[in-house]
Amino acid sequence: MNESSPRPTSVRPLSRRALLAAGIGSAALAMLPRDAWADSSGTGPRAKHVVLLAWDGFDPAYLDLVETPHLDELARQGSLGTTSGCFPSISNTSWATIATGAWPHTHLNTPYFIDPSSGRAVSQTRTLEAQSIAEAVTAAGGTVASVQFFIVQNHGTVYGDPRALYVQPGGPSSVRVDVAVDILHGRPVRSGSTMVTVEEPPMLLAVYCDALDGLGHQQGAEAPDMGATLAALDADLGRLVQATKDVGIYGETAFLVVGDHGMTTFTRGFGGLALAALSDAGFTPEFVSPGSAPSPQTDLAMVVGGVASVHLLGTARTDENIARARAALESVEQVQRVYDRADLDAFGASPLLGELVAEPVAGWSFAVTDPDGPRGYHGRTEERESALLLAGRGVRNGVQPQQVRHVDIAPTIAALLGIPAPAHTEGRVLTEALHHRITHER
Repeated sequence: MNESSPRPTSVRPLSRRALLAAGIGSAALAMLPRDAWADSSGTGPRAKHVVLLAWDGFDPAYLDLVETPHLDELARQGSLGTTSGCFPSISNTSWATIATGAWPHTHLNTPYFIDPSSGRAVSQTRTLEAQSIAEAVTAAGGTVASVQFFIVQNHGTVYGDPRALYVQPGGPSSVRVDVAVDILHGRPVRSGSTMVTVEEPPMLLAVYCDALDGLGHQQGAEAPDMGATLAALDADLGRLVQATKDVGIYGETAFLVVGDHGMTTFTRGFGGLALAALSDAGFTPEFVSPGSAPSPQTDLAMVVGGVASVHLLGTARTDENIARARAALESVEQVQRVYDRADLDAFGASPLLGELVAEPVAGWSFAVTDPDGPRGYHGRTEERESALLLAGRGVRNGVQPQQVRHVDIAPTIAALLGIPAPAHTEGRVLTEALHHRITHER
């Protein structure tokens, strides 16, 4: 591992879930029923299948909002904790990091920046310049099915291929899990314009849902229905676990439930103050919307996605001007931090981001006007943390992995399946949470 790779900041406690995350004592473990995944074959505890549930915006704080019996049942036979992601903590870039085991400086999925090739602002893309876990599985001769886990579309999964299947049913989590259950049962599912039947349960099944993220953006992290939304996701998890039992692969399956980032509520905008401070420093600044190009007179362009990627344009891109722009932004009370290229490199951030990236104080956004009610955002360092469940075949009961990062998830999935990690992985296998024979047979 590169010593300059970013490490997690302080871990937020999980309150009631802390007993599941780290506090199951040896006496309590002794009272649990014999693990359904215990080895009886003599060939080691490696998984034949991995089910990955990708819950966008799965903030660890949500775990205390409502009972989650299916998540808790799995956690009793594995672990429930947190994972720390990339910067900026934006969805596509975070999922790219999870799917490849590489930081953005390697996979180059970059959010909210000025594209040097077009001169226009970009929001989010599916760019992936590193091998994904789906590609690693198919390269090893295994099979994959992705139910709207979009980041691996055309990166290990495609429409119409039963051995590397991509489907995008849309709708709520319940609809997507319905399709995943059909895949496990060998029932035909719609993949693009064709119906496809997967003859045997895939080695890797990934299911993506954005219900938490969508609600958070619309109403803020404290949205009244956030608990009910998590409860519905938990029920869908239970149905998917039951499906693995119904088709006879439960004892051979490892389960991961992971979020990409957290969520913070904002109620105020201060973009006008940022523009004024930069103007006072001698710049002609502009917020540039995705799809647009900066005006000809603009010498400092900002593209906002939770944080602001700050690009000095043309002859304005000098060390002196970068330092002057940083000082101007840091003078704005609502700006929490400004990162320069050395800081971004230490995060493993994409080189396509601006010369500076500024993040706001919690509760504030770079919007020029206030929203008409609470809204949610992410992108800041404080939203890098998300929840992570690891359980099932090959996973040790009650052993909490330490300092988990998004880049550690893909190589750990590969280790569970006994295949090589994705080619560009910069993370580690969470060996402390896996059975001894898995970590020493590779």
